[in-house]
Amino acid sequence: MDEQEIKNNPDAVENFGAVDNQPYDESQIQVLEGLEAVRKRPGMYIGSTGPRGLHHLVYEIVDNSIDEALAGYCTHIEVEILPGDVISVRDNGRGIPVGIQEKVGLPAVTVVLTVLHAGGKFGGSGYKVSGGLHGVGSSVVNALSEWLEVEVGHEGKIYAQRFERGQPVNDLTVIGDCDHSGTLIRFKADAEIFTETTEYDLETLQKRLREQAFLNAGLSISLTDRRNETPESPAVPEVYCYEGGISSFVDYMNKTRGYEVLHPDVVHLTVADKDSVAEVAFQYNDSYNENILSFANNIHTVDGGTHETAFKTAITRIFNDYARRHSLLKEGDNSLKGDDVREGLTAVISVKLKDAQFEGQTKAKLGNTSMGTLVNSLLSEKLTDFLEENPAVAKAILEKSISASRVREAAQRARELARKKSGLSSTRMPEKLADCIWSDADRTELYIVEGDSAGGSAIQGRDRNFQAILPLWGKMLNVEKARLDKVYGNLKLVPIVIALGCGIGDDFDLSKLRYGKVIIMADADVDGSHIRTLLLTFFFRYMRPLVEEGHVYIAQPPLFKVSKGKQIRYAFSDQERDQFIQELGGNADIQRYKGLGEMDPEQLWETTMDPAFRTMLRVEIEDAAAADEVFTILMGDKVEPRRDFIERNAQYVSNLDI
Repeated sequence: MDEQEIKNNPDAVENFGAVDNQPYDESQIQVLEGLEAVRKRPGMYIGSTGPRGLHHLVYEIVDNSIDEALAGYCTHIEVEILPGDVISVRDNGRGIPVGIQEKVGLPAVTVVLTVLHAGGKFGGSGYKVSGGLHGVGSSVVNALSEWLEVEVGHEGKIYAQRFERGQPVNDLTVIGDCDHSGTLIRFKADAEIFTETTEYDLETLQKRLREQAFLNAGLSISLTDRRNETPESPAVPEVYCYEGGISSFVDYMNKTRGYEVLHPDVVHLTVADKDSVAEVAFQYNDSYNENILSFANNIHTVDGGTHETAFKTAITRIFNDYARRHSLLKEGDNSLKGDDVREGLTAVISVKLKDAQFEGQTKAKLGNTSMGTLVNSLLSEKLTDFLEENPAVAKAILEKSISASRVREAAQRARELARKKSGLSSTRMPEKLADCIWSDADRTELYIVEGDSAGGSAIQGRDRNFQAILPLWGKMLNVEKARLDKVYGNLKLVPIVIALGCGIGDDFDLSKLRYGKVIIMADADVDGSHIRTLLLTFFFRYMRPLVEEGHVYIAQPPLFKVSKGKQIRYAFSDQERDQFIQELGGNADIQRYKGLGEMDPEQLWETTMDPAFRTMLRVEIEDAAAADEVFTILMGDKVEPRRDFIERNAQYVSNLDI
C-alpha cells in the first residue's frame, strides 16, 4: 500500500497487513508441536537450507558418535555416502538406550529422535563432555529428512525403527541378534527443505571428518563414497586416524600449505583441571600469515572465544617477557605486538569441558571464562618452561617476531608516506576514476575494469547515476608474497583503496565504504583470471570484511556473439553458443571476444552491466580457514602444493573459468 492509497482510504491503515481483515486475537497465535517448528524454521537449527545446512545434518549425527568417543566407549565411526545421497553413520559405542523413558512412555531412542532437547547431555551421568550441548541434533536431522532409519545394537539384540519427515512409521522392534553394541543411522535429506541441492560434496565431508580425527587422538573415522560404485570398481574407504592428535593437525596444515618450518617439532602443551582439559599445539613457519584454529568439545569455534583470546594474549606476553629477560629486546625497544608474535604461526587450541556455553546452536563462539583462565595458566607455566628448555627454538621464533615488528613499523612509515604522496588520507579521488552521481552506498557500484580500452567502453556504456568505473592497467602486486611495507604505496593498489574510501589493514572501516557493490570486470581469459585472483587475494588479506559482508562481485562477460541477420545472441559457454547456432537455424556468424575492449559501449552495457540482464557472481566465504588455505596454496611461493591442487581440481574447470 503506497502513500496515495492511504490518503484516499484512511480507514485502510487500521487493517493494513491483516489477513482477510481478520482481527488479531488468540486465534492467530500458532503453537507448533513436536518437530513442526524445525520444519517451519530450519535455518534456526542448522544455519541455512543451502549446502552448508545440508552438510550440517551429517555433522550432527557424527558429533553424537564422537561424544561416545569422548566418553571412552567408541573407537571407530564409519560414514558412507550411499547412492541417492543417502548418509549412513555407524559407530561402535554403547548404542542409544532402547528402554522405556518413563516421562513420555516411549523407548529412549524414539524420544531422542522425535523430541527436541532430549538426550544424555543435560547434567546426567551419560556424558561429562559433549559437543551436542543442546540435545536437538538427532531430532533435527530426523525432522529434516525424507526418511531416517535407526538400528541399535544393545545386549545381544538389534533394535530398529523407521521415521518419515520426523514421524515414526513403526514401533521400535527387534530385528536380529548381534555380538556388538553401537548405533547405525541412515537418512535421506528432504528435498522439500533443501530445495537448492541434496547432493553431498565429498571434499567438504573429508575435511570435517579428518578434522575430527585430529581432535580425538586414536579415534578411527572412515569415509566411503559409494555413489558411483560398480562391481568392477568398488569404493575404497578413506580412514582417518592420528595418534598425535592436534600435533598431527598442525603438522598437516603446515605441510599442506608447503611451509618451511622454523623448528622441527610441534610444541604440544596440555593441562587438566577437574572436568576440563585444555591443549595447545603450535609450530612456526616461514610465511607472513597466522593460522589459528580453536575448538571446544570438538566444535570449531569459528568466532573464537575465551580460549582463543587467552591464547593470543598469553603468547604475546610470554614471548615479550622472554625476549626482555634474554636481551633479545633492548631496554629502549618497543614491545612486540600480537600480530608480530603470531606471524607465521600455525596453532590449534582444543578445550574440553562440562557445561560449555556457546553462542547459539551453531556454536561459533565459546563464552566460558574458566577456559580463558585455564589456557592462560597452561601457557604461563608450560610455555615459559618450554622456551627456557629450548633456547634455540625460542630464538628462532623471536627473531622472526622482531623482524615482523620492524616490518610493521616500516609499513606504518610507508603508510604515512603513501598518504602524503597519493592522498590516501584526503578526499581527492584517483585520476582515472569515473565516479557516479549518486552518493548512497546502498545504491552505487564500482566496476574495477581490466585495461584502459575496456574502461573507456565501460565509462561510455554505464549508467552514470549509480555506476562508477576504475580502469586498471597491467597486473598488480601479489600481496601473498609481499610483506606489509610493500603493500602500502603500491601504484596499482592505492587507487582502489582511495576509491573505496574505507582504508586498509588495521585502518579498515567498512562503514566508510563508498560503493555497495565492488565488481571485478576482467577478460574471460587466463590473464583476466589472474587479475581477478590477485584482486581477490588483496581483498581477502587486507579488506576481509568487504568479502565477508558480501560486497565483492565478479562480472560475467560473454564469450561469444552469435548473430544471423538482425538476430543476436550472447553466449557464455561453448554449449550455449552451439545451442544458439541451432536455434538460429545454423550458418550463424560467430565472434569470439578475446577481451572486454572488443565490445562497444552498447554491447558491454547490454551483456555485462545492465542490472536487468547481467549475470554476476557474489564472492562469499563459508569457511575462512579453508579460504586461507586456498589463497596460501595458489598465491604463495611454494610450487608443489599449487601443482597438487591444480591437478586435483582440474576436472572442475569450465569454459567460464578460462
